Amino acid sequence: VQPSNYGTFYDDQRQNWSVMFESEKAAVDFCKEVCMAKWNSAPSLESVVTQDLVLGEGQAVERGDSLEVSYTGWLLQNHTIGQVFDSNVNKEKLLRLKLGAGKVIKGWEEGMVGMRKGGRRLLVVPPSLAYGAQGVSNCIPGDSTLIFEAEIRRVKFVKDAGLDQLSLGSQDSAASSPAPSIESLGYELPGQPPASAAPLKPGYET
Repeated sequence: VQPSNYGTFYDDQRQNWSVMFESEKAAVDFCKEVCMAKWNSAPSLESVVTQDLVLGEGQAVERGDSLEVSYTGWLLQNHTIGQVFDSNVNKEKLLRLKLGAGKVIKGWEEGMVGMRKGGRRLLVVPPSLAYGAQGVSNCIPGDSTLIFEAEIRRVKFVKDAGLDQLSLGSQDSAASSPAPSIESLGYELPGQPPASAAPLKPGYET
């Protein structure tokens, strides 16, 4: 992923190729397809597969940094992006988390390291790094592979603890706690009660 809707990649002969797309949406859609192809061709499905959609700017986030994130989560169905089970994209509150604090699923802890403010990334998370065989009642079946598109809206770097960067460049209101409640982030499926906020680990509802 490069600025101005360029993508660059190596083929199996290690030759470098560049592609220019007509729009950012076309570039992002292509990157999503690349990510799904990487997942579907992976020899082992025990680790997170990631693909940057938009690079963002500034320094990369590390464990210990505090983030505010908008996201959408889908089930992997028929080897591709399936049904939405949770999203906070059109809601007032962002998901606030501290990388490495253990309050979100392992797939997020691993998959978001290295992102930048304003960056968007697609994460494909195997069940072992999400909700395992148990799943989430009325929301995520057991042994589900999950797909997330996450965008970092704000960052507070642990090494800049004296500087409050959470207020830079956004008008969104922040969630008041590191783990929003089920009710505040539940995505209502037809005929079903609100589901759990997808990235959160069980036991961190409040």
